[in-house]
Amino acid sequence: MNSYEGILPILKPAGFTSHDVVAKSRGILKMKRIGHTGTLDPAVTGVLPLCLGRATRMVEYLQELPKEYEATLVLGLATDTEDMSGTVVERLEQVSVTEAEVRAVLERFVGTISQIPPMYSALKQDGKRLYELAREGKTVERKPREVTIYELELLGFFPDPVHPKISFRTLCSKGTYIRTLCVDIGRALGVPAVMEELKRTMSAGIREDRCLTLEQLAQEARNGALQERLIPVDQAVSHLPAHTVREEKVMAALQGQRLSRSAVEPEAAPGTVLRLYSPERRFLGIYRVEEPGGAVTPVKVFS
Repeated sequence: MNSYEGILPILKPAGFTSHDVVAKSRGILKMKRIGHTGTLDPAVTGVLPLCLGRATRMVEYLQELPKEYEATLVLGLATDTEDMSGTVVERLEQVSVTEAEVRAVLERFVGTISQIPPMYSALKQDGKRLYELAREGKTVERKPREVTIYELELLGFFPDPVHPKISFRTLCSKGTYIRTLCVDIGRALGVPAVMEELKRTMSAGIREDRCLTLEQLAQEARNGALQERLIPVDQAVSHLPAHTVREEKVMAALQGQRLSRSAVEPEAAPGTVLRLYSPERRFLGIYRVEEPGGAVTPVKVFS
């Protein structure tokens, strides 16, 4: 078995589930310990960071980071899945919308918004995934969830007397359903809407240009050059502040012992989750400054 360690950014092709990409990568790399950082529907393409080896312990931190998407929606149509894979449940013969109206509506969605998760989603309710209930023809009440839209930019407006299209780019928080955002944009314009296309252009701070296709992954693995393409674990969580532990406390840190605040430089405020390094810049792991008291305790140690 191979023992790669780090973040492998994959460019997910259409037609694959996130689990399919993990399974394919396991076969190519001949290793079992691989996890992904956020499910993408089969039709969706784009950035899917995989965590290899001990990097799987970082999945929760990578999932928390904002994600960027480019999407296209069609006005005047609605489906039961909120995307083009579903059954059409509403169709207008004519839609009259201007670009100025679209821009005004998009502005209203920037900030914290409330979404009702779609029935065709992987959320669980009473032990069953919503899409399983939907396939049985059942609809259950879903609680609204707050998500944050940091940026929402119109990329293109394609007027059509029957079904105009809107393309946009969005930077959003974890848990945002872009299908539902498309439907809600249509509702704000007074017409049904459905997501036609979706690509994730950034996840965990990683953009498309750093990603490998599955074909490139196989090639790099054959050439013995894959480790160079992996993103080191500590780089992948560069949003966490970096601190250094005193030389005489390095071993204690690696053994998972509690450290005093004075052993870490610069001193960190209580509640801080941080990356800890030795004086030689060796990554030791993720640590937290406890409240109260300020002791520095291990969360994920990389010995």
